[in-house]
Parts: sequence; structure tokens; C-alpha cells
Amino acid sequence: MEQVAAKARDESGRQLELGAEAQRIASGLARPDARIYWVDLAATATVLYGGLATAILATGGLAWFGAAACGLALYRAISFIHELTHLRPGDAPGFRLGWNALIGVPFLAPSLLYEGVHNLHHLRQIYGTADDPEYLPLARRRPALIIAFLAAAALAPVGAFVRFAVLAPLSLAISPLRGAVLRRYSAMSINPAFQRKDLAAAARPAWRAQEISAWLWSWALLALICSGGLAARAVLTGFLVMSAVAVVNQLRTLVAHAWTSDGAPMSLAEQYLDSINVPPPGWLPLLWAPVGLRYHALHHLLPGVPYHNLAEAHRRLVAALPAHSDYHRAARKGLLAPLSALIASAAGATRAGRQARA
Repeated sequence: MEQVAAKARDESGRQLELGAEAQRIASGLARPDARIYWVDLAATATVLYGGLATAILATGGLAWFGAAACGLALYRAISFIHELTHLRPGDAPGFRLGWNALIGVPFLAPSLLYEGVHNLHHLRQIYGTADDPEYLPLARRRPALIIAFLAAAALAPVGAFVRFAVLAPLSLAISPLRGAVLRRYSAMSINPAFQRKDLAAAARPAWRAQEISAWLWSWALLALICSGGLAARAVLTGFLVMSAVAVVNQLRTLVAHAWTSDGAPMSLAEQYLDSINVPPPGWLPLLWAPVGLRYHALHHLLPGVPYHNLAEAHRRLVAALPAHSDYHRAARKGLLAPLSALIASAAGATRAGRQARA
């Protein structure tokens, strides 16, 4: 009993350090700056569509350069959907509408797919459990599942097209189908067992506007493909870029967590230590973990801090907390180290499972 009590006291202390203390140190950083959001989105969208036009109209190396610029910009632009889920009414007026018009609907990823979903990932009673839409215990599964996890992302544009070009009109016309589409096919999630429960959200004007717009746009894309020529090339180029971006994001997702949960709810300290930061130095994470995603563990600790303040929050915490604190334990130097650790954990779990069955 004394050991249990000591462990509980230790856990309580860690929660204080990682919770209230972090809030104190990062005080004043929770207010989003709407100007930064708009300028960043405008600049990113300019590069995105300029790169896409270059990839479509140019040839040779210039076309590939345009495709690369388009892909990097699209990845950054799509990543703003994560920020949308944390913005409160009035934080950045009109930004949600602007993002959906510029990025969400054109690339068949309207914010309805993430709002009301991502927030569940932050709930302590849900994180790491079977009800978490953004969690799979990959460290406890076969390494082959990690490969399948990455490969499946390449088909994300096809899934998005089917969702809006086929399932949207069918579900609106066939009432019994509507519930299944809302529960199973209306969320950006990595957990195949996840089902949405907030079905009433589909009746909101914003949801209906996004869904109908994406449906009509998907049909317009189909018409462009059928017309052939440059129009078809434009759409197919866009789909290929979307597929590449989805794979990169899936790779980034693999190193966002350690994926060690056994399915039981995790405390704030456990949730933080199951997550990963890839802080400076190093500029590559700015490309493969944009819009603050390089501070994924910190985001779980302080989900109310907007992306443009995460670097400052990290600097304050590193300076204020001792080097042996749990905060420092979430830091990694790049992508390869946490990815290798995940594969090694999965391989070890597989061997242990085989030995247990033998």
C-alpha cells in the first residue's frame, strides 16, 4: 500500500509540473493573432496555386519544381485544419470560411471532417483508448501494420472523392444511409473502429454548406477529367499531389506519438510522455511537421496555445524547468529516431507475442 501511495504522490507531482506549472510559465501565449493566420494562409495559398499551375503548364524539371512547391504548400495549408479545431468564436473572424473556400473544399478536406473529432483526442478519458479517433497502439502491433498504415494514406484522395461525389448525394437522398455515412465516413481519423456520435452537427448550416460545396466540386472535377486534355491533367496532377501529401502526413503521424497505450485511459503526464516534440535546432521539421506540429507533445500539454506561439512556449519551458524534468523527455532530434524506436517496439511486441503462444 505504501508503494501505491508513493506512486500516486509521484504521479500527482508530475501532473503539477506538466500541468499547472506549464500553464504558469506559458502565461499570456494562448491568444491567437488573427493577422498571422490570415497572412500565413494567403502566402501559403499563393505558393500552392502558383506551384500547381507550374506543375500543370510547365514541362521537365520546372514542372517537378512546381509540383514540389505545390505539395509543400498544400501540406502546410491543410495543416491549418488542426488550428481550426482549437480556435474559439471570435479568435480569427472569417478564417474558418476563408480556409474552407481556399483549401478545404477545393481539396475535398472541409473542416467538418475534423471539427468535433480532433478534440476527442485531447480528452484524458479518451486519449489512447478504443474511442480515440487519432490513436492506434502501433507499438504493440506487427511492423507490417506500420507499412500498411503508410500505404493506405496514398488512397486518401480516392476516399475523399467517394465520400463527397458518391456518399454525400446518396445519403442526402436515402435517409437510412445518412446515419451510417455520418458515423463512419465523416471523420479524419486513423482508428478504423471510430464512429462519430455528434450526428446533430450535420444539421448546422456550416456543415451543410461545406458538404454540398464539396459534393458539387467533386462532380465538377469528374467533369474536368472526362473532358480530357489540359483540364484532366490539372485534376490528376492535383490528386497526385494530394496523395503525396497524405503519405508525408501519415509518416509525420507515425512519429507524433510513441503509440504505447494498452487501451486504458492515460493521465496528463502519461499522455505527454507518449507524445513527441521535435524542437530546434534543425529546419527540416518545418517542412514535414508544419504549423506547429513539431511541438506535438507540447500541444497536448497546452492545447490552447496557437501554433505561432508554440516556439516561444517551448523556449520558456526549457529555460524554466530543470534538465531532468519530464518536459525534456519528450524531445527528439528528428524523424528517424522515433520512427526506428516505433518499429523496434512493434518488432519486440511481435516476438513476445509469438513466444507467449509457443
